[in-house]
Amino acid sequence: MKFLDQAKVYVRSGNGGAGCVSFRREKYIEYGGPDGGDGGRGGDVIIECVDGLNTLIDYRYQQHFKAGTGVHGMGKNRTGAAGEDVTLRVPVGTQVLEEDNETVIADLTTIGQRVHLLKGGNGGFGNAHFKSSVNQAPRHANPGLEAQEKWLWLRLKLIADSGLVGLPNAGKSTFLATVSAAKPKIADYPFTTLHPNLGIVQIDSNSFVMADIPGLIEGAHEGTGLGDRFLGHVERTRVLLHLVDGSGQEDPGEAYKVVRGELEAYGGGLIDKPEIVALSKSDALTDDLIAERSASLEAACGQKPLILSSASGLNVERALRMIMRAIDKDKQDAANAVPSKPEEGWRP
Repeated sequence: MKFLDQAKVYVRSGNGGAGCVSFRREKYIEYGGPDGGDGGRGGDVIIECVDGLNTLIDYRYQQHFKAGTGVHGMGKNRTGAAGEDVTLRVPVGTQVLEEDNETVIADLTTIGQRVHLLKGGNGGFGNAHFKSSVNQAPRHANPGLEAQEKWLWLRLKLIADSGLVGLPNAGKSTFLATVSAAKPKIADYPFTTLHPNLGIVQIDSNSFVMADIPGLIEGAHEGTGLGDRFLGHVERTRVLLHLVDGSGQEDPGEAYKVVRGELEAYGGGLIDKPEIVALSKSDALTDDLIAERSASLEAACGQKPLILSSASGLNVERALRMIMRAIDKDKQDAANAVPSKPEEGWRP
């Protein structure tokens, strides 16, 4: 299934039904009076967060969503039926934005969350609504209110506990495939991942979700390469694992600075997230090269990097335990940041 994390859709609620002008006409009843019913209200546009979806691919093939129109009122005081609602079903982590693609309307982060995007028009009153002692035969009714319509952007930001960042060919997909059941594309030739991948990592009795995004290159925030659009998928993560290719031609310290520069240019709080730095593909290096490149990376990042090899399994479990500790710490900090409600004392 093709991964799609952004879609533009047109939504329109339903018009309200018009009220009816009618009078009771029955044999032997001389003064029947008005009996025009009210119109039904138009359908609403609702967006709902559901389980079982991980992409917005459905909105590539259908972009227009219109709720049902309310049925007009009828004689004998019959109210028209309400228009049918239309519901857009999206995966967890979807944001709804205005047409400017900047103003956030809703952020759907839990299964079952529902947001009313547009309200249907109210139905018009029939002439029975206007009868009174001084107006016993009203001959007018209200039309239904018009619908609302707009263009919206849907943007998916994957919900993951940890994220993998780095330059292309830093070993992110290989690491994800090693520690989870995910099967991202891996080959013996250089290429970059084209769309994000998710994997569930099991460590002891705990588990967490890891996101692998396409690699960044210098100038990604200006649109170079695949750009930095996919960084939105690690905005919600609690910790980043930054992989730096130890077997590449580029100096590891410079490679680290390039990615950090792109994270800072993107914003979204990524630069402030806890970060674990690892020198990957160490199985292809001699001990002298590992020491040299590790020192260069340490000078750039300010912490001793983890020497990692997904192929041989070197320090893979250690990296997972470090990630798990960082996730637990972030959860604890978030829990402590929520102010507790003061207990109310006894009152007479």
